[in-house]
Amino acid sequence: MSSMQITQVLAEMRALQARASGIGESPVMAAARPSEFANLMKGSVDSVASMQNHAVSLASAYEAGDKSVDLTNVMLEMQKASLAFRAMTEVRNKLVDAYQQVMNMPV
Repeated sequence: MSSMQITQVLAEMRALQARASGIGESPVMAAARPSEFANLMKGSVDSVASMQNHAVSLASAYEAGDKSVDLTNVMLEMQKASLAFRAMTEVRNKLVDAYQQVMNMPV
């Protein structure tokens, strides 16, 4: 991930945190939040899938003997895709934990 992408992800996380805190949020905004969250998650999953597909296509090209594909590039892209997948999995695990905690709260 480049520093630009990391900065963008951090900005999105801060914006989500501000929305989750509910400061100055109207009922209309509260109703719109699940859709935005779903779109954000779908975008993240699509991004990780795209990274994995790119890494696999590079690996296939290298295995087929394409001289324009460098082994170092293949390994870097495979590691980036793996790291992105693990990060997404951890975020999913944290979201599931948060959901379970909210559901177990006494009313």
